[in-house]
Amino acid sequence: MPGKSNLVEHEAPEKLLTQRGLFAGPSQIVSEDLYAEVKRGIAERERHRMVVHPNATVSMNTYFGRFPASYWQRWCVSPEVELELEVTGSGQVALVASDSEGETRTVVAEKVAGAKAQKVRLTAKIDKFTDGGGLWFDVITAEDSLVVEKVRWTVAPPKTVRPTAVVICTFNRVDDCLNTMAALASDPEPLKLVDTVYVVDQGTDAVESRERFAEVSAALGPKLRYIRQPNLGGAGGFTRGLYEVTEIDHAEHANVLFMDDDVLCEPEIVIRLTAFANRTTQPTIVGGQMLYLLHPNFLHVGAEYANLDTLAPGQVVEGALFNADLTGYDEETGKRNVQDKRVDAGYNGWWSCLIPSEIVKAVGYPLPLFFQWDDIEYGYRAREHGFATVSLPGAGVWHADFHWKDWDDWHRYFNLRNALITSALHSRFDPKMIVRGMAKQFATYILGMQYGLAATQLKAIEDFLKGPDFLADGGVQAAADIRKLRAEFPETVRHPASEIPGFKPGSLPMISAAPTPKLIAPVFAKRLVNQLRGKSVHEAGAVPAGDSAWWHVSLFNTAVVTDASQEGVRVRKRDKELAVRLSKQGAKVFRELYRRAPEMQRAYRGAMGKLTSRDTWSRLYDL
Repeated sequence: MPGKSNLVEHEAPEKLLTQRGLFAGPSQIVSEDLYAEVKRGIAERERHRMVVHPNATVSMNTYFGRFPASYWQRWCVSPEVELELEVTGSGQVALVASDSEGETRTVVAEKVAGAKAQKVRLTAKIDKFTDGGGLWFDVITAEDSLVVEKVRWTVAPPKTVRPTAVVICTFNRVDDCLNTMAALASDPEPLKLVDTVYVVDQGTDAVESRERFAEVSAALGPKLRYIRQPNLGGAGGFTRGLYEVTEIDHAEHANVLFMDDDVLCEPEIVIRLTAFANRTTQPTIVGGQMLYLLHPNFLHVGAEYANLDTLAPGQVVEGALFNADLTGYDEETGKRNVQDKRVDAGYNGWWSCLIPSEIVKAVGYPLPLFFQWDDIEYGYRAREHGFATVSLPGAGVWHADFHWKDWDDWHRYFNLRNALITSALHSRFDPKMIVRGMAKQFATYILGMQYGLAATQLKAIEDFLKGPDFLADGGVQAAADIRKLRAEFPETVRHPASEIPGFKPGSLPMISAAPTPKLIAPVFAKRLVNQLRGKSVHEAGAVPAGDSAWWHVSLFNTAVVTDASQEGVRVRKRDKELAVRLSKQGAKVFRELYRRAPEMQRAYRGAMGKLTSRDTWSRLYDL
């Protein structure tokens, strides 16, 4: 679908909608308790309407029900927020606030009796939330019921409203992509805020080849821009949206909202991210949060950062919720698991993330990293230029659980290589610290008989040492090469648990791990000596995924380890000759990394401008 979008600033409405009050999710797998909690009695919760029966209490002190007042006070220019809702029946509506410790206070309350589609408006100043706290409303009934609907949280609008483009990057996930497109098309109010939906298809199985594409396209109408291009990974797919938007005349002040193709999309996120971006004091990256798709009540993390000195992504900011059941309560305090304390993120994942066009103009486009760490690098580069990242509570989508993805996969190459690049660009890049950490990882791979993973790590370092020119093709050749390399190692192949090569059904005992050793170093030395001597405690056995630590797996000659995805098993076999060969290669590679680290840091920093330029991406897109 050729043609450019017409992204222009919009005339401001009388009130800027920041979020709606929803009482149920976009899918039946999502608990209504994430939206409205029935604390007493009975209430019927629909998407946009709730019936609270007599003698009942419903609280909107929930993940999607709260207004994140602390974040609005810290980052935005709005002095107050208005809650408007329509009620029918009798009862009380109370606007409630919390502080950073979760202590609550009632701001204002109103009782209605015999109301018929009556408007209730409650206002709160956003002035006592610097360190934390939120706003929500509670509904209480006595002898009669109360119907609540058309709930809107609004603030004073800016002079003009920024245009927004949504960018969906997809690669051979046709049904997932169509589901995400359909979710956006299904809700008219957030869709009205979107000027363009870019679907960047990098796959061989084209989204447009399905019959359903015509239906979804019609629902999105002229907003849809469908683009086919070579597979340049997530970096190349999302950057195409930035590339297109920044080419448009009069789009100097635009929002570009990234959306993964395989999320369960909550369309409400469009309203919440764009409203926040429209009212920040300075252009700000506004990130959506990630809830687990397999466990929809759980939040991945409230805010995260990367330790660039140790190449460790996904570090939890102190005070942030992590792996938290959002419908549960804290065991110590007895309070609902909500993000009362304000926490500041280092970066936000691109499962859903809004980037203002001004930031692109100031810092350039993302690096052509293909996959992994592209979001981290961009977040830290923006920060160095004075642009913050906010992970906004209550703005979330559901994405595949990270801990159900096995670490021993081809993508680990990009994780390691791109971590080195990001660290070289944005940290002191201490050779001693970097090499020590990577060498420890390497040793555990060897002991755990993950020879393909060890080879993957060495390949990542070797390619990093080739310098920035290696990124010239956007990672296309690297993606092919790492798959070819890993195919040489049998333990990288996943087998059905019912068809394990070399073993008859029922012949493998399940051997669970002992407790984690208190003294790691002596255990490490002992396992290493035993492997060199060819000694083992177990000849063969099955190992659950949760027990697959190196100090347990290294006790086996053959370990059949459950894949983290729970979709099969990997067969790890001890190979002393291969272990020695890889170890010698590793020693050579680590020595070179240590010696050449300062040189590589200078090279990547010197090439940053070229790598992130429009010309580079224009060439990669063959435009």
